[in-house]
Amino acid sequence: MADLFERVTLRQLQIFLAAVEHRSFWRAASQLDLSPPAVSMQMAKLSEALGSPLFEKDGRSIQLTAAATALIPYAERMTEALHEAQSALSALQGRLNGLVRVAMVTTSRNFGPHLLQEFRRRHPDVVIETTIANREGVIRRLEANQIDIALMGRPPQRIEVEARPFAKHPYVLIGHPASALAKRKMISRRELSHQTFFVREEGSGTRMVHENYFLGEKLPLPNASMMDSNENIKQAVMADMGIAFISAHTVALELEAGKLAILAADGMPTMREWYVLHLKGKKLSPAALSFKEFVQDEGPGLMRTLFKRFEKWA
Repeated sequence: MADLFERVTLRQLQIFLAAVEHRSFWRAASQLDLSPPAVSMQMAKLSEALGSPLFEKDGRSIQLTAAATALIPYAERMTEALHEAQSALSALQGRLNGLVRVAMVTTSRNFGPHLLQEFRRRHPDVVIETTIANREGVIRRLEANQIDIALMGRPPQRIEVEARPFAKHPYVLIGHPASALAKRKMISRRELSHQTFFVREEGSGTRMVHENYFLGEKLPLPNASMMDSNENIKQAVMADMGIAFISAHTVALELEAGKLAILAADGMPTMREWYVLHLKGKKLSPAALSFKEFVQDEGPGLMRTLFKRFEKWA
């Protein structure tokens, strides 16, 4: 059986069916763009592999043997199955070409869905799969090639990516609006090193801003409690339990509502960039490439519209 699978090819079955249809090696060769000797040779190999002659010469035409007649439905079934597989794969490829897998860091959830929705409005035929995760989670998905495009701050260092900035990303220091610090015109770094802070996990962009702010001036890191989300940090600051560095794009609503205040601190705000990125060398589908170009071209204007309060930092 194994020998039969090695010796009989789908091409031979295709030639066989053409010869059956035309009752002529010459006309089968013309249909398949082959030479008549090539058709004759392949049919001889197929007959040898099956252990039975398939055709008998009858002048300029050929006649089918009993073995050939028996083979016809099986050959048709196999070639039909191949055509069905091709159709299924073509349909799948069409779906994949219209699919964009996007991951965004949690800090971007205040604008990322707006970008996605605007892209969907302009490209209704594109399907977008969205993941929101912390920075490490997004990087892991990039490494595993589980996503096409990522929206995040500072690009990862441990993997090679192609990254393009598309908007300014200001980090601010927030506190309770009624706190003593909120009434100050300027607060020094040294004074802040004695305050109570809330921070995100190691490796996050927010945590790096916090640490660089003090260590860059050779000041000790203040006492800090780690929180697993920006939402929890905001709630703690709104309860006047401490202060925090945070992306300005995550606190726009709370600032408008007067529940949080931006503190006037030395060296703040700290400006970063938002990036749209993907694995270096990755061949993007047409849909993914369109999304990347959309973020680069339309992202800045949409960000200005969403965050008019921070336009002076754009």
